[in-house]
Amino acid sequence: MPLRRGFKSEANEIARQVRRDLRLGLAAPLDPWKLADHLGIPVLPLTSMKTEAEKAVRQLTREDHEAFSAVTVFSGYRRLIILNDAHSHGRQASSLAHEIAHSLLMHEPESTVDGKGTREWNAEEEEEAQWLAGALLISEEAALTIMRSKLSLAEGAKRYGTSIEIVRGRLNVTGAKKRL
Repeated sequence: MPLRRGFKSEANEIARQVRRDLRLGLAAPLDPWKLADHLGIPVLPLTSMKTEAEKAVRQLTREDHEAFSAVTVFSGYRRLIILNDAHSHGRQASSLAHEIAHSLLMHEPESTVDGKGTREWNAEEEEEAQWLAGALLISEEAALTIMRSKLSLAEGAKRYGTSIEIVRGRLNVTGAKKRL
């Protein structure tokens, strides 16, 4: 699904503003756990819910750990993010940044299942959150820094605390390779 006109520029500006708010350089690594704390959004690892939902936690962390990454739970205006801590650190960072992006974009909470139990989602909002999550983790300036520094994808992922896939994607969508 194509993003609305101007959204990518808007997302880059949000990522820059977030870095300014956190007193980070525009190319500095951004820790999404620190951002969540800054925004007052508690983050709970899924395994912390083992006592309340032992079977579900086992299912989602061991037997089918790819089925669930993260979710934002709402209580009025308060939010809480539950994060699957069975995933790699890079994947958790991406999932957390995605959930935070929904908050920064002020996406309204919606039911995730219909009356028949079928999963539903707003494709446009999911695409926006995914784009902003990437911009938060690897800003346009960070992508250029990775290229200027001649870092490998693995080195870039390690420096920025994310996955190789996120680094590769951000280098491509920012045009960092071509620009340098």
